[in-house]
Amino acid sequence: RIEAARCPDVVVAQIDPKKLRKKQTVNVSLSGCQPAPEGYSPTLKWQQQQVANFSAVRQSLNKRRNHWRSQHLDSNVTMPNSEDEEGWKKFCLGERVYSEIDALPDNENLGIDYIKVGFPPLLSIVSRMNQATVTSVLEYLISWFGEKKFTPELGRWLYALLACLEKPLLPEAHSLIRQLARRCSEVRVLEENRNEEQISALNLIICLVSRYFDQRDLADEPS
Repeated sequence: RIEAARCPDVVVAQIDPKKLRKKQTVNVSLSGCQPAPEGYSPTLKWQQQQVANFSAVRQSLNKRRNHWRSQHLDSNVTMPNSEDEEGWKKFCLGERVYSEIDALPDNENLGIDYIKVGFPPLLSIVSRMNQATVTSVLEYLISWFGEKKFTPELGRWLYALLACLEKPLLPEAHSLIRQLARRCSEVRVLEENRNEEQISALNLIICLVSRYFDQRDLADEPS
């Protein structure tokens, strides 16, 4: 009580005004997804079917994970370290997409060059990824997608990584998939050519995040 009585009634903090003049970044995120373009909103039946298909894929993957993990990888497959963000982006997307090159010369006699086109999410590859790696690679690809266009290579990997996510979700994974769904809705609205196949792929990811992983506030309203 004696010490408290000695404290001044008003205390003024010493603030350095130079620090306040520095550029500050404020992140603001919308709670929901932007609606699909008119005529492209998925039906409830379609969404339910996608969730059922996805659930079957996850069950099959979990049941045979040990089998696929035991399969030998081809000699040209070198999985990056979990912390190697640039390495994983190139591994999944390939030099063509990652470097935004319209076309790279192909040598048909040598077959597919996965360094150029990216490695597909083979079961023998994703089965070797623990949850920390799955979450990290998902974060890397979502970060890339935040500034780049949607591609089939990206879509395949996003679907595969979502299939590998264990429930209940870790907090960081929960935040990531919500960020992913919102980004898909943004790209969907900006799709100038109304590419039906691409919009369908974006609809699918939003559907899985919202309806399989129970983020219902992000779900598309049935058409």
